[in-house]
Amino acid sequence: MSTNIKEQIYVVISDPQVNYLLERILRSAGYGVTVLREKTNAERLLEKVSPGLVIIGEKLSDGSGLDLAKTLLDRYPVMPILLFITQDSPGLLKEALRLGLADYLCLPLHSDQIIQAINNALHRSQRKKEWVILESRRATAGLQRKLDEIETLMRLGRSITSSLDQDSVLSAVVDAAVELTGAEEGSLLLLDESSGELYMRAARNFQEEFVRTFRLPIKDSLAGNVIRTGQPVILDEKTPQKIKTAYLVQGLLYVPLQMHGRVFGVLGVDNRQSHVPFTEHHVQIITAMADYAVVAIENARLYSHTAIEKNKLETILTQVQDGVVVLDLDNRILMANQTIRSAFNLGDTNLTGKLFSEVFDQQDLLELIQDPQKQLTNRTEVSLEDGRVFGAQLTPIPDVGEAITLHDITYLKKLDRLKSDFVSTVSHDLRSPLTAILGYVDLLERVGPVNDQQQDFIHRVQVSVQSITALVDDLLNLGHIEAGFDTRKEIVQLDHILQYSIDGIKNRLAEKNLQLLTEMPKDLPRIMGNPIHLRQMVDNVIDNAIKYTPTGGIIQVQCQTEGRQVILQVIDSGVGIPPLDLPYIFDKFYRASNVAGEVTGTGLGLAIVKSIVENHQGRVWVDSTLGQGAVLTIVLPVEAE
Repeated sequence: MSTNIKEQIYVVISDPQVNYLLERILRSAGYGVTVLREKTNAERLLEKVSPGLVIIGEKLSDGSGLDLAKTLLDRYPVMPILLFITQDSPGLLKEALRLGLADYLCLPLHSDQIIQAINNALHRSQRKKEWVILESRRATAGLQRKLDEIETLMRLGRSITSSLDQDSVLSAVVDAAVELTGAEEGSLLLLDESSGELYMRAARNFQEEFVRTFRLPIKDSLAGNVIRTGQPVILDEKTPQKIKTAYLVQGLLYVPLQMHGRVFGVLGVDNRQSHVPFTEHHVQIITAMADYAVVAIENARLYSHTAIEKNKLETILTQVQDGVVVLDLDNRILMANQTIRSAFNLGDTNLTGKLFSEVFDQQDLLELIQDPQKQLTNRTEVSLEDGRVFGAQLTPIPDVGEAITLHDITYLKKLDRLKSDFVSTVSHDLRSPLTAILGYVDLLERVGPVNDQQQDFIHRVQVSVQSITALVDDLLNLGHIEAGFDTRKEIVQLDHILQYSIDGIKNRLAEKNLQLLTEMPKDLPRIMGNPIHLRQMVDNVIDNAIKYTPTGGIIQVQCQTEGRQVILQVIDSGVGIPPLDLPYIFDKFYRASNVAGEVTGTGLGLAIVKSIVENHQGRVWVDSTLGQGAVLTIVLPVEAE
């Protein structure tokens, strides 16, 4: 049998004379020929190509030809292979047929026999290939239908997740149900709780007027039965059935729409003309469609609920007097209420999606949101051009971003300033009478002898006057600092000031047997400040630690640099501060509730420290665990380059 297929033929025979003869015969017949003599080379080459036909010698120089044939047939089962043998051998031929070789060639070689054997082998191979393809198509037809169904379900799923338009999604569900079942019509019926009837929420191939006016009672109807039982219904009768006087059908399939065990609707397909029945497979498909419809309805409900709650939240935030700005994880504005807009003159500009730094230029606010993990506090004060002062607080919101709340503390600042002015005035007026009292008390001993009891009274008066004088001095110092007197600043080495202060308290440390540990780097950067005020600040924080550390305790003074900031920490092993007292310890005259009566103090030391720190654009706070001591932290900016 001749063939028009001209294949590439590989000849793997070790005998060069046989190779030469076969190559001439095959080329003259129009075939391409590749000659190989070794089994190893043939295996390596044939791994990369799929030859049309292979002629293999019985014995090769480096192995068995049958072994090579078996390897090739394992890889290419329908490949035609001819075995070349020098003489007939029934055993060898049986082995070749068992392996699946197409034919064999034997000496002496004749051109017409060779061509005939090759054509027959190629023809049988082609028929095998065609049969394999046909069987593959038959086997994959069902798979293709499954893939089409899966693709439709995936498309529907994408539609549901990408759209909140309930009408379009439910219409897509009904369209998919009709498409996958081959039905003529489709409908999605929902239960009207008020009337107890079913109405068409979405439909395919129904007239618009019919859809708009359709109402189906639950009682004595197939759809109502599905609502009551929660089970699918298949109707397949030769005689058309009328469904509650609505329309006649040849076949119908209903499946329930249900959520949390409650059935609230029906998804159905039907055939009015066709007698093609619906099957259990169709039930499975429509059930999947119904699940998608339930998801779409629930998504729409949740979105509507979320929108309502969002509107409520926005209304609440709009009405509150505090300013609120909500940022996402990239510091882009999600929401800003009316208080913020009014305070910063933002008008009605759409702020959503803008970077915080594009809208607000207040340096204190920008520093508050820049890498909050590195910030040592989540609070700051913001002064506006119109004189108002806001207290700002940054609050992280998990999976959203963060919120900044601003509370107007202008009136508190004014009250604090009035109080400071009053205290400063009164303190100044008290200095002269106190000095006079102390002077006259000192003169008592000079005008005449005094007994021991009188001497004790004089001493008590002197101590009391000195305490009042110290209090007045603290009040005046605090008033001067808050009023901005002596604002001169120079380049200062904080470690030198710390050392001077430590040298001045050695006697007090020895009296209480306290151990002072210091930790300061040699290359501590310089700061810009008032050396007198800074010395006063350091004296007060160390004096405070000495007061509240029991005999034999430990005080640590640590200094370090972080970015463009110097951080000073004074750590004591004292009684600690109750959590309820922590927010107020920097207030004037405030003393913690657990301070022992014998510990003297005016309650102004930390207030003075806070004022000095703030005048140097720094921050100060205290962390404490009751019974384990306290850590006072001061952060000061490094001198500008």
